[in-house]
Amino acid sequence: MSALFEFLCRQGDSTLILGQRLGEWCGHAPALEEDIALANVALDLIGQTQMWLGLATEVEGAVRDADDLAMRRDVWDFRNLLLVEQPNGDFGQTTMRQWLFDQFHVLQLERLCDSADDRVAAIAAKAVKEVRYHLERSSGTVIALGDGTEESHGRMQAALDRLWPYAGEMFESDAIDAELAEAGIAPEPADLRAPWDVAVDATLAEATLTRPESDFTQTGGRSGKRHSEHLGHLLAQMQWLPRAYPDARW
Repeated sequence: MSALFEFLCRQGDSTLILGQRLGEWCGHAPALEEDIALANVALDLIGQTQMWLGLATEVEGAVRDADDLAMRRDVWDFRNLLLVEQPNGDFGQTTMRQWLFDQFHVLQLERLCDSADDRVAAIAAKAVKEVRYHLERSSGTVIALGDGTEESHGRMQAALDRLWPYAGEMFESDAIDAELAEAGIAPEPADLRAPWDVAVDATLAEATLTRPESDFTQTGGRSGKRHSEHLGHLLAQMQWLPRAYPDARW
């Protein structure tokens, strides 16, 4: 597979899996406003998935469509970040997961807007408008809950401590990233770490949350070296209908 195809699958898989996770809150969120907001963010991410995986099929040669990539690949073929497939947990954990990803996602999309590949740049330019809103919302909620009651503060700190080990994978760079960076198509993920750290530290200070002392430890999802059972369970739910009725038309 080409480096560009692999990159597009990484992008689309992460937004697809996070969108599916957020969709699990539909009808179960702690307040009607949150229920609607989470559903809207999920729809944004699924829409971005359609664009990333749609371009991936074009790069591949149109032997599959975006639905095939989303619904008919097995767990070991997915390249999403391990962070986004983590279970929702309580509302605090869902919010923390979203914020850690949003802060990275905005930085990445802003750089992709200048991609040498016009198709990538066009997708990024559309997506970044949505993701800036996602970040504004998730960071505001992290601050409100972190600097809220004793219980909300404790839950947010626990969520941060649990999810922090998975954040490092966002900044891993491999041969594919190096090839795309050399071609001017996408930034090296490692180059986004410094601005992410600055933004994260500023938000944590407002939220009165303590940044974990340990560095990141969980890696390997995007390179295909999966070591999490969460995605398998999620795909079993997400892909059941199209696999059970592969020729169905709606």
